[in-house]
Amino acid sequence: MDEGSELSVTIAHIVQRLKGSHLHSQIERQAKECLHQPEVKLESLKEDVRSFLKTSGWERKLQNAVYRELHVQLPPSHPTAPPEHLKEPLAYMRKAQASWEKRVLKSLNSMSTELGVPLARMRPAVEQKDLTNKWNEMGTDEPDLSRFRPVYAPKDFLEVLISLRNPNHNSSEDVGARSHWGLIQVPLNVRDVPQLRQAYSELNLTTGQLGIDDHAHVPPDLFENDYVQIGKKVVLDQDSAAAQQYSRQGCPTGLRADLWALILNSTNQPPDVMHYEQLKAGVIQHDLLVDNLIYKDVKLTASNDDYYFVFEDFLYQVLLCFSRDTAVLEHFKYNSATPPKSYIQGKVGEEECAVVYPPNGVIPFHGFSMYVAPLCFLYNEPSKLYSVFREMYTRFFFRLHSISSFPSGIVSLCLQFERLLQTHLPQLFYHLRQIGAQPLRIAFKWMVRAFSGYLSTDQLLLLWDRILGYDSLEVVAVLAAAVFAFRAENLMEVTSLASAEAVLADLSTLKVMPLIQISLFATAI
Repeated sequence: MDEGSELSVTIAHIVQRLKGSHLHSQIERQAKECLHQPEVKLESLKEDVRSFLKTSGWERKLQNAVYRELHVQLPPSHPTAPPEHLKEPLAYMRKAQASWEKRVLKSLNSMSTELGVPLARMRPAVEQKDLTNKWNEMGTDEPDLSRFRPVYAPKDFLEVLISLRNPNHNSSEDVGARSHWGLIQVPLNVRDVPQLRQAYSELNLTTGQLGIDDHAHVPPDLFENDYVQIGKKVVLDQDSAAAQQYSRQGCPTGLRADLWALILNSTNQPPDVMHYEQLKAGVIQHDLLVDNLIYKDVKLTASNDDYYFVFEDFLYQVLLCFSRDTAVLEHFKYNSATPPKSYIQGKVGEEECAVVYPPNGVIPFHGFSMYVAPLCFLYNEPSKLYSVFREMYTRFFFRLHSISSFPSGIVSLCLQFERLLQTHLPQLFYHLRQIGAQPLRIAFKWMVRAFSGYLSTDQLLLLWDRILGYDSLEVVAVLAAAVFAFRAENLMEVTSLASAEAVLADLSTLKVMPLIQISLFATAI
């Protein structure tokens, strides 16, 4: 496809998507209402209506909606390409993802059979009333979860990624032995340090950064005061593109919640609040097997975390509603994964009786609740917290647990992490490999959670600023490599996987931005 036809296809797709939206009906209503205003003349109707929509802020809202669609839609492809190629172009990746999905669903169905717990059931009226009354204090409930186990943990997923092979690729053709050092053995293009420097030019040593230049030894008036003023103007202008660009240098604490919501175009309008209330009603009416997995995960992770245990109730509310949200299914158009299906009782194998389970198509795994936990520091209104999390998940986090060749998908992140270490710290990589402590086995759990639960919250939010600012998870792999570089001296002394893990057990004192900046622009990892 040439550039012109590519653009027209993109425009047509966005117009189609926005036509049925609440924003479209709002703009239509405003345009009709403005016809009664004296400044709108019949001879210049089109220009006057457009001018009204611009001055009343509706044009900016439309721009933000278009900007969001540009970030979540499928990349342009050949018009005759089959739908599965749009989700993932490489056949062996699609096959591996399908096989993994079968395994996860089998594990869920086995749990249901073994424990005698149905996948879904209607709650009795008494139970519904009880749940309604304690909706805001679900953390006080102590259900017996001892029989339930996470469907899978990150280390199980890592084994699947390690086994990935391209059947058309002859690895003996690779130049040098170094390409075989790592665990990921698929030929994908990932950026090296010079390319990363170009892509992340705003992180260079001469540009002011929140997370570095706002520390006590730097007079705040040199950087922070001016920067905060610019941030306030960005929020006031309500421009998603400007907010995203601004976020690349970090978001001030007082403005972060507004800036993130603006970047994600998460407006929390009355229809969004109503949608959340409908999801809540769904949770109260029906009990799902995955609810127990959510309870178990929160108890195993966030409830034991010094930063996040206070948000236990919020986590239950958001994650239980998320599991019922069929709007999440929309992201499977550009996700290599396919939503799992189960059968109505007694109708196994009958395709017309197959239903997506859970309703949002996402089976939670061990650590899933940590995608929500940091957002609780920013939003204290459940519907707002929910809409921001859903956008974060459908734009970024789903890529951390699905097999794809996407540039900032988990496979590429793992490969990039290994390449950065192999290229810039070959002695360290070789040493760890020789003692059976492959670096990826240690770093994978950090990357699959985007470092949530490993860094201190203030540092994690600075990292997520950059994920949003650059619309990419690539910076997660860069930070993982930078952590190894920072602890390289100690790691060269270790003699086993256990001792290497001990050296890297506590990341809560690390300062994220100096590590990333130095690794990219000062020493090249």
